[in-house]
Amino acid sequence: MPMETLLLILLIGAIAGWLAGQIVRGYGFGLLGNIVVGIIGAFVGSWLLGRLGIVLSAGIVGAILNAMIGAIVVLVLIGLIRRR
Repeated sequence: MPMETLLLILLIGAIAGWLAGQIVRGYGFGLLGNIVVGIIGAFVGSWLLGRLGIVLSAGIVGAILNAMIGAIVVLVLIGLIRRR
């Protein structure tokens, strides 16, 4: 994997995780944690939106939206698990 691709994945994960942390208040994990949540969210979002037949715009904006939706789902699930 080229270094540029890895940096792009980390950047998209950081942006998506930060946005998800802003939307779902109280469940943020700091910058490093938000990057991880954003990257996991990208996988969750791709799978979930693919199953629902929803296609977002292409490019960086679509990737960020996709990862953000997945990260929101991940943060809500983590929040539900933490409450128990």
